[in-house]
Amino acid sequence: MKTYLDNAATTRLDERVLAAMRPYFFTKYGNASSLHSFGVEAAEALEEARGTIADAINAKPDEILFTSGGSESDNLALFGAVRANKIRRVATTRIEHPAVLNTVGALERSGVTADYLGVSKEAVVSVGDAAAAVKKAGMISVMYANNEVGSIQPIREIGEEKGKALFHVDAVQALGKEKIDVRRLNADLMSFSAHKLHGPKGVGALFVREGTRLEPLIYGGGHERGLRAGTENIAGAVGFAKAVELAYKEFDVAVPRMKKMRDGIIKDVLSSVPQSHLNGHPSKRLCNNAHFRFDRIEGEALVLKLDARGVAASTGSACSSKSLEPSHVLLAMGLSHVEAHGSLRMTLSRFTTAKEAAYAARQVAPVVSELRATTSLSEKMMKNYMR
Repeated sequence: MKTYLDNAATTRLDERVLAAMRPYFFTKYGNASSLHSFGVEAAEALEEARGTIADAINAKPDEILFTSGGSESDNLALFGAVRANKIRRVATTRIEHPAVLNTVGALERSGVTADYLGVSKEAVVSVGDAAAAVKKAGMISVMYANNEVGSIQPIREIGEEKGKALFHVDAVQALGKEKIDVRRLNADLMSFSAHKLHGPKGVGALFVREGTRLEPLIYGGGHERGLRAGTENIAGAVGFAKAVELAYKEFDVAVPRMKKMRDGIIKDVLSSVPQSHLNGHPSKRLCNNAHFRFDRIEGEALVLKLDARGVAASTGSACSSKSLEPSHVLLAMGLSHVEAHGSLRMTLSRFTTAKEAAYAARQVAPVVSELRATTSLSEKMMKNYMR
């Protein structure tokens, strides 16, 4: 059996999303800026998509900007707000996605002061730390849910404490898995990406609260209210909106189902593998995320061995998967370099079956046992060699 459990990296396209997109490649392919009927048709589709996404998060259509994905949305939120509002100090957490951390790093190199907030051993930032940080900073960026270990952050509580500071939330992993209300969360900016919830790659969105000033990253025509130049990806926007519509239409069935499979995987792995540990918050975690660490195991070897058995999983963020450095998230949680290297992330989707989830969970114990036996043999041979 082959099963894909790397849905935090990307998801398969829903066939209903493809069907919604198809006309905008072949029959309704106009440029939304054109005045003729083809252009008007494209512009109407773009605005309908904007409205669908806005409705899902309790925003106004004009507060949704389409981008190329989560990374661009994060960059536009941070660079755009800092430059437009002349912000000299920002705050974020040590467990953010590289799209935020590397952007904050670039801001630092331009002279902006950055404060990095620590997290608990369960990868949750303290509301008190965030509240203290926004007393000094003009902007704070905290992800809704961690992309590696799945821990959900106290976004509403931080929003209540933000004061006059701008509040950006990277909600790329949360959209479709959590019910998001930007008003209730008191967010000023929020980033999203379509391919994390069975939409197409290459399209994302940024919520920009009415009245929030941004400076564009890309200059050109007056697209997206002058904040993101370039001919709009109509098919992508339509697909994104359809993916969001389906995610929330099926939410009350899909999310509990994923939670049940997630909890089954966690129970099976922890009970069958000695010296295994769950990473992240035990309950306040994404419905589809099971993240483990195993003593005396290299995560990369584990992923490759599982792949040979038909199970596609990961050690953590896909954006860092080719790096040999340990996860910055796990290190921020207080794990050692050795502990951080022995991690495994298994993430489900609406299309994952219970049979696939159970099969994947059963493969972990024999693979870990095999790797530990190999490690023990290697250590024994090395000791004999050193005598």
